[in-house]
Amino acid sequence: MDIVIKAVILLVIGYLFGCIPTGYLVGKAKGINIQAEGSGNIGATNALRSLGKGAAAITFIGDLLKAFIPMTIVKFVYCIHIYHFSADWTYLCTLCTGFGVVLGHNFPVTLKFKGGKGISVSAAVIIMSTLDPIFIGIGLAIFILAVAITRYVSVGSLIVVCYIPIYSIMHYRSCSDFPLILCVSLLFTLLAYIKHGANIKRLMNGTENKIGGKKE
Repeated sequence: MDIVIKAVILLVIGYLFGCIPTGYLVGKAKGINIQAEGSGNIGATNALRSLGKGAAAITFIGDLLKAFIPMTIVKFVYCIHIYHFSADWTYLCTLCTGFGVVLGHNFPVTLKFKGGKGISVSAAVIIMSTLDPIFIGIGLAIFILAVAITRYVSVGSLIVVCYIPIYSIMHYRSCSDFPLILCVSLLFTLLAYIKHGANIKRLMNGTENKIGGKKE
């Protein structure tokens, strides 16, 4: 029960940060309702298409920060400094917080639960939970290569979200809490694929929008 309570508290903390609608606020500052433009999502990809490169950059950075801030506090203050948790418990708590951020970004109560697809914040989760420059660098290179070759941001995004369970398997498969860690890790991938359902259908039909291409 103690585990459940901790997980719920961390999810709620992450969710509240995730509910900060960066893309929506950036659009409002420019006099544009991003939810009425493009895909209607509040993430960086739709900000790029609807608001321009500068607004997309601000949106992306803001989405990273709303994950970085609570995850940094939970990881280094709550887990390491105050309670001196083990590496696997620290990782699990950080993931729970990060998943809360993704939930808040995708389903923000501030926008009647209509948000983004969680890729930027998932990228932040990968960075903060692993702090592994080699792993992060390889992931970034694969994302850029996938998008450059296919010209589909969605393809790179769907690859990126597989990195959380991959890292969990690589580094925590021998710990006693691995089943729980793997379950939380897979939730990131599952939620991202659900949110990209329409993109996957368009990819299969050959009608997905390409970078620099004419919108379908």
